[in-house]
Amino acid sequence: MRVCPQCGMRYPGEERFCFVDGAVLEAALDPRIGTTIAGRYVIEESIGEGGMAVVYRAHHKLVDRPCAIKIMNPVLARDRVVRERFRREARSAQALAHPNIIEIYDQGDTDDGTAYIVMELLDGRALSDEIAKGPIAVRRALPLMIQMARGIARAHDLGVIHRDLKPENIFLVRREHGGELVKLLDFGIARSRSDSRLTNVGELFGTPQYMAPERVTSGDAGSSVDLYALGVIFFEMLTGRLPFDAGDPTTLLIKHLKEEPPSPSQFVTMPPELEQLTLRLLKKSPDERPVDAHALEDELVALAHLTGSSIPPEPQREPGSLRGPAKTLPSLSLNQWIGRLPVFEQMLTQAFGSKPPAELRDLLRELSDALAKFDQQRLAGVVEQHTLEAIEARGRDGRQRLGFAVDALGIDVSRARNELRAAQARTQELHTQVQAAIARYAEVHREVLQWEGRTAFSQPHAALVEAYRAASQAVEEWLNVHEEERIAIVESETCERTAADLEYQIQELRGALAQHEQRIDSDRRRAEGRLIELNGVVEGLESHVVGLAARFCAPLRSKQDLSGLFRQLEVENSEAARHMSSPPRLVG
Repeated sequence: MRVCPQCGMRYPGEERFCFVDGAVLEAALDPRIGTTIAGRYVIEESIGEGGMAVVYRAHHKLVDRPCAIKIMNPVLARDRVVRERFRREARSAQALAHPNIIEIYDQGDTDDGTAYIVMELLDGRALSDEIAKGPIAVRRALPLMIQMARGIARAHDLGVIHRDLKPENIFLVRREHGGELVKLLDFGIARSRSDSRLTNVGELFGTPQYMAPERVTSGDAGSSVDLYALGVIFFEMLTGRLPFDAGDPTTLLIKHLKEEPPSPSQFVTMPPELEQLTLRLLKKSPDERPVDAHALEDELVALAHLTGSSIPPEPQREPGSLRGPAKTLPSLSLNQWIGRLPVFEQMLTQAFGSKPPAELRDLLRELSDALAKFDQQRLAGVVEQHTLEAIEARGRDGRQRLGFAVDALGIDVSRARNELRAAQARTQELHTQVQAAIARYAEVHREVLQWEGRTAFSQPHAALVEAYRAASQAVEEWLNVHEEERIAIVESETCERTAADLEYQIQELRGALAQHEQRIDSDRRRAEGRLIELNGVVEGLESHVVGLAARFCAPLRSKQDLSGLFRQLEVENSEAARHMSSPPRLVG
């Protein structure tokens, strides 16, 4: 991060000059390193930065868990709309609870009013880094594609459209038992169907290289925009290049609107079925793409079987998809202070024998009493920590349970949508045939009228017989195809009602999930509040203990015969420094 020495505006590291006043930017020492956010997240180091936020490695000191914390650029935080988009990233992703979507733990504001999001700390690399090395082999690419489809299917089932899928927002994590786990990141401009629009008139957010045509023409659109983005990503994974490229965003968007993508097989060899699927994802009309992400997953799984590629485990069986409880460590600080008490007792005895000064004896007694209170508060903290862990476990279990229920319904909805699309296509086809039958009947009916006019009912004519026969056949064809159309319309309406009923059930599950999140959030806030309060008491007690120890040792430091005991304390302090790299914790 760089900063302007004149106006104080912050810039990403690659910038060199301030666009406001032209001043040369200076490297800024990050003042957040070493600070504690919300009384519990200790900032350790910066691990990434962009125009909107900086991501830090952090440590949740109340439950002893590493995490990542994204803190918004304070300059951007002044914009209410941008600030709300940042918050929406947490709200959008937090409830999705899927192994292929980054887990969001918390959100809030720093003491200076800057928004932050706390999320799981990932150890891996972005898909963009892998693509930069060249095309990805089909047998490696397909398991990754399947996981992308699964993550997006969960988001869409819960009413969230990502709207900015790209390789930089897809993270690859090495699985403990082999293979790669996909994590979808950065729901910063995701839109929930239940949200009011935050996009101002004329604004278009997203990355042009991955933007669906309907995003350009209508400004926003349905979930199929994510399928189009996946098509671009698949093309790029398989070929090592984008389907469309241009020197400026406007030309690039026009290509997405008007040009057909090249065939991936022009650049690499691949199964024709995979090429066809990729090109279908890149269709200009959403109706020509797969009906949804579940349908896309089904096709990718079939391709994996066809090519002998591995199929990632289902989310219900995903290794490590549920976080275990936080570790409970011994209170090193308390144990160290208790270990110092005998040394202090020995100091008194060695310096004064059986009659130490009353003031020093009282200080040592007060120190012992303070450590007893320290221990009481620590034990209370352990109870609260376990309460918090139970709340978090209940939250995860509820999200998983509701998420799997949504998955099951989502698969049914996907089938219903496919059946509805097929029924609607059949209805449209029959409607066209009906119109053609009407046109044929009108044509032969003119022949009937012509010959009836000629004969004027005065004498029979063979041509009139043929005209009547043709008319009869045309009416019969019209009748038959009309009946088929009627049946197809009924089937289409049945499919539509079935899909609507299933989507209503999903909507009910979304509501249940929202209520679950509200209850868990309320319970978690109360538990964290109590933990933070207890942590403050413990830190205050430890400060008091340090003060008492300093007052106790001050008159004894000049006594030469106690130098060995003081050296013993110094050794203990050095050992403590090696074991503790953060401020005192309420519980480990």
